[in-house]
Amino acid sequence: MEGLLNCIPWVHVAACIMVTWIRLLRLAKDSLCFFLILTQISGTFEIRAAQSGHFTFDSSQEVTGKINGYRGIWFDLGQRSAYGSKYSGGMGTYTAKHCPTAIYSKQTHKTFFVYGGTTQQEERRLLAMVGFFDHSTGMVCQPTVVHDKQKVNDPHDNPSLSIDSEGYLWVFISGRARHRPGFKYRSTEPYKIDAFEQISEEEFTYPQPWWIPGQGVLHLFTKYTQGRELYWNRSQYGLGWTREQKLAGMGGHYQISRCIGSRVITAFNYHPKGNVDKRTNLYFLGTSNQGESWQTVDQRKVTPPLTQTDHMALVKDYEADSRLVYLKDITVDGKGNPVILYITSDHHEPGPHLRNREWTFAQWDGHEWNLSNITHAWHNYDMGSLYIEPDQTWRLIAPVGPGPQRYGTGGEMAIWIRPAEKRQWSHFRNLTEESPRNHGYARRPVNAHPDFYAFWADGNPDRLTPSFLYFTNKNGTGLWKLPYTMSHELEKPIKQY
Repeated sequence: MEGLLNCIPWVHVAACIMVTWIRLLRLAKDSLCFFLILTQISGTFEIRAAQSGHFTFDSSQEVTGKINGYRGIWFDLGQRSAYGSKYSGGMGTYTAKHCPTAIYSKQTHKTFFVYGGTTQQEERRLLAMVGFFDHSTGMVCQPTVVHDKQKVNDPHDNPSLSIDSEGYLWVFISGRARHRPGFKYRSTEPYKIDAFEQISEEEFTYPQPWWIPGQGVLHLFTKYTQGRELYWNRSQYGLGWTREQKLAGMGGHYQISRCIGSRVITAFNYHPKGNVDKRTNLYFLGTSNQGESWQTVDQRKVTPPLTQTDHMALVKDYEADSRLVYLKDITVDGKGNPVILYITSDHHEPGPHLRNREWTFAQWDGHEWNLSNITHAWHNYDMGSLYIEPDQTWRLIAPVGPGPQRYGTGGEMAIWIRPAEKRQWSHFRNLTEESPRNHGYARRPVNAHPDFYAFWADGNPDRLTPSFLYFTNKNGTGLWKLPYTMSHELEKPIKQY
């Protein structure tokens, strides 16, 4: 009996090796180059097969440390109609409601960024990732896994980023509804991404943390209470937090926000009877004291939570026009007046409708809101970023052109320009052309450096594909792809042109 028991572990090992060789033979159909790595971990065997420079990961083990490449998450919501999924494809920089996702640090001359990654191209296991681009060397580092979502494949759980006054990086990882918690992590060293410590596990979705110099951090987020309702709380150092307070509860909302100096501004829509597919109307609020008080654009004080749709914070009643509102970005003009970027649409489903979708902006001129269209949009979830530069040039970086998967999320990235003191928008430059996969969710870094002005991901909305990450410079004269597989700790991104 004792001899039989001693044999059992070796029987287990032999079975593991046999299963592994079966997997390797499958891999060999696509490549003759493969090898076996067998490592013993905590009394069990983790078997990794490597092919063409990438690894498979044991799904029972938490993934930590560095990943040898930038691999974006692919996702399909699964809500389908005649023209495909409501949204799908490369979602590493999803959603517009996760912000900020990138920050340029003058102290280190690096742009730090977060994204939703995965272990390898065949996988949909979500990893909350952080990396940086070093402007001094022109290199990117191997990215770090901040949190392994393991069985979660949904990029609604993607991370947001903030940097405190001492240089510590904070990664707020979204939860989902009331059944998946959110997490707050802090780097163990200032301006370093090698290691992070978990600070808390809480209920929040769509994290928007804004670190305000001399004040602390104001966190805007969503909770699934009576629909997707908006909340905020604050902290001086990120450790002890005030009681969360509700900002708006009209049945549900999506919001975007930005920190301008000591002022945080937010725009949001509302969901009639809690139905996100009916999202409509546009609202604006701001605070200059971390949520101690909130004001409309003309500085009228409001008392949260907002519960009436005809509230004085209303920018435009799109419900009366039977138009849906998909929020993209918010910033201010040279006078400090807010400008909101969004897409209007007739229907939540993809494909053509009676009226065109429109890239639209709303600008406050000191007396009233002025609304204007930029150009037609192809998809409700085409996400882009709006830049209003010191010389008052307005710049839109977005998937404005139709992509290879015509009716899917994203398209071909382009720059559109509105010169200073003019109201006419025009196409400036294509960033991508004849792409194999659609590009989507172009994100604007905080304090964006001209050499890393926007970053996004690609992916085929119609089927599972690898998702690559890209960035461009201010004028679109260069496009770089982050290496999907890395052999070294630091490597140059791959220049496309």
